[in-house]
Amino acid sequence: MKNVPRIAGKKLKYLASKFPAVAITGPRQSGKTTLAKMVFPAKPYISLENPDIKRLAEDDPRQFLDRYPGGAILDEVQRAPHLFSYLQQILDESKKNGLYILTGSNQFLLQENISQTLAGRIAYIELLPYSFQELQLASKKKLILEQVLFTGAYPAIYTRRMKPQDWFPNYIRTYIDRDVRLLKNISNLSVFTKFIRLCAARTGQLLNMNNLAIETGVDNKTIQAWISILESSYLIHFLRPYHKSFSKRLVKMPKLYFYDTGLVCALIEIPDAKALSLHPIRGSLFENLVINELLKRRFNNGLRSNLYFWRDNKGKEIDVVMDTGLKAQAIEIKAGTTLQDEFFSNLFYWQRLTGTKKGRLVYGGKETYQYKNFSVQSWQDL
Repeated sequence: MKNVPRIAGKKLKYLASKFPAVAITGPRQSGKTTLAKMVFPAKPYISLENPDIKRLAEDDPRQFLDRYPGGAILDEVQRAPHLFSYLQQILDESKKNGLYILTGSNQFLLQENISQTLAGRIAYIELLPYSFQELQLASKKKLILEQVLFTGAYPAIYTRRMKPQDWFPNYIRTYIDRDVRLLKNISNLSVFTKFIRLCAARTGQLLNMNNLAIETGVDNKTIQAWISILESSYLIHFLRPYHKSFSKRLVKMPKLYFYDTGLVCALIEIPDAKALSLHPIRGSLFENLVINELLKRRFNNGLRSNLYFWRDNKGKEIDVVMDTGLKAQAIEIKAGTTLQDEFFSNLFYWQRLTGTKKGRLVYGGKETYQYKNFSVQSWQDL
C-alpha cells in the first residue's frame, strides 16, 4: 500500500523555506522519515541508527557532514549528539534555508542539543500518528469507532496491512530495547514494562505517582524518572489543569494520556475491537482519541498544544479547555452514541461560572448539529 500524504507536509515545506534546518520530532514509527523523504525526495537520507554510519559520524563529524554539501535528511540524529556543534557552523556559513532536515523520536535529547547549539537556526514540527483524515485515506473505508480505538493510528499498521495484535508487541519491545536504554540504564526491564502497563490502565486519570510507586514496587523518585522517559520518548502526554481567572480551589495534578489508543489496548491486553464495546476503559479511550485528534490539528500546523482540563475540588470537570489567548473554549467528551441531558451538565456549570455562552460536546454518535448554545459534534466530523 502506498504511503498516505501527511497533512503536516505543507507546514514542513513552509518552515524549510524560512529556516536553515527543520527538526521533525514525534513517536517512533509515526512517519517522520517517510514525511521527510516525501517532501524532500532529492535530499540524501542518512540513518544514525545504522551502527556503521553512526561510527563514521563519531570518528570524523566534519568529514561526515562535508559529504553532503547540499544538505541531507539526518534520521534519529539524537544518537549522534556531537554532530550538532558542527551543524551550527555549516548552517551559519551556508546562508541557505532548508539545508538539513533532522528527525528524532526522543524529545529530550533532541531538543536539549538543539537548544544548546542550533537555537534560532531551526524550526520544529511534531508529527503524531495518522489523524482521522489520514486514517480515512489509509483504511479506504468508513471508520468504525471501536476499530479505530483498538487499531490506533500508527502508519505501519496500515501500510503493511498488519494486525495490531502482531504489530504492537514488537513495537513495545523495540521501544524498550532502543529508546529506554538510550535514556536510562534500567536494570529491571520487566518492572519497567509493568509500570508502562499500569500507566496504560490509568489513561484519562489524574497522575498519582504515590499509587504507581506502591503498585510497581519502586520509590516515588524512580516513578518520576520513568514518567519523564515515557513523556520524552512520545509514549505519553499530559493535560495540565487550567487555572486562569479562578479563585476556587482547583485540582493541581495533570491527567495522563497516551499518544495512541491502539498502544493502550495492546498494553492492557484487550483481545479485539469487539471487546471494547462493553469494556470499562472505553470512555477513557474515547476521550484520549478525541484529545489526540485535537493535538494533531495543532501539531500539523506547527503549533504547540493549547489544551488543558478543568476540575474543582467538588469534582466538577471540563474534559478539555482550549485556550485561544483571548478566551477559553470548553469541550466535553462523551463516548455514548445517544445523547442524554446529563452530557451537558458540566457545560452548563461552566457557562454559569465563566459567563460564556458557548461550548462543544464531542460524542460517539454520527450526527453533528446545534443544541441550544452548544455545538454537538460527532467524533467522525472532528
